[in-house]
Amino acid sequence: MVRDPLSLLDSIVVSVSGFFIVFLMLAVLWGIILVVSRVVGSLEHRPAPAMAKPMQPFAAPRPAAAAAPQVILEGIDETQAACVMAIVSHETGIPLDQLVFKSIKAV
Repeated sequence: MVRDPLSLLDSIVVSVSGFFIVFLMLAVLWGIILVVSRVVGSLEHRPAPAMAKPMQPFAAPRPAAAAAPQVILEGIDETQAACVMAIVSHETGIPLDQLVFKSIKAV
């Protein structure tokens, strides 16, 4: 039982036990955070189910009579132009059949 005025020894015991409890709870919280982060990390590495993909709107069909527009290449060959078109399509997220290139010029 604690006496009315705390002696020096009693106050040291109360302080040390308080520090011990605080650090013990911090270690328990650290362990919980570690477990939760590993569980979430393992869930992120799973492949997404096929049904989770967002549906893309249907593109309007192009008329069959319309020919593909010609791309004017200035200082670049067809292979490099195809690479540029693929990179633009990938970076913008727009399918290649929906992009229209008028000209590609080497700078």
